[in-house]
Amino acid sequence: MDMGTSGLLKKPWWTLPENFDAPMVFHMEEDQEELIFGHSDTYLRCIEMNSRTLIQLESWFTATGQTRVTVVGPHRARQWLLHMFCCMGSRDSYCHARGLEMLERVRSQPLTNDDLVTSISVPPYTGDLSLAPRISGTVCLSVPQPSPYQVIGCSGFHLSSLYP
Repeated sequence: MDMGTSGLLKKPWWTLPENFDAPMVFHMEEDQEELIFGHSDTYLRCIEMNSRTLIQLESWFTATGQTRVTVVGPHRARQWLLHMFCCMGSRDSYCHARGLEMLERVRSQPLTNDDLVTSISVPPYTGDLSLAPRISGTVCLSVPQPSPYQVIGCSGFHLSSLYP
């Protein structure tokens, strides 16, 4: 089944209400936003198209230079993007390099089901990331906090909104 369609009728992902339930919301440092989405959000549209998601960036949201990021779309696509964002924010050189590879992939071509399955099958990274726990439905990528929960490639926050 194509990632952009669902069910027997092959409806486009944006016509399915479940893809808009529990949007993924987090805050990202301004320099990380520019690294991922490019100057003036040059790569935003291609990342949305290739991941089959809608991404809203609100850089005016905080006085500290953070950007509020909201992502809606198919569950596995949101999970893949979160994994990429976590890897991009990692202090571990291997994990960060993996994030850069994922970024290049989503900028250059549509994600496939194989990409999504590979992403969720990667063993968890247990190193320190600058991540914080989920607070009021928010995944924050900036403030370190210990957490007993681990996510594919990252640790330090809860993903209950991403797991049905």
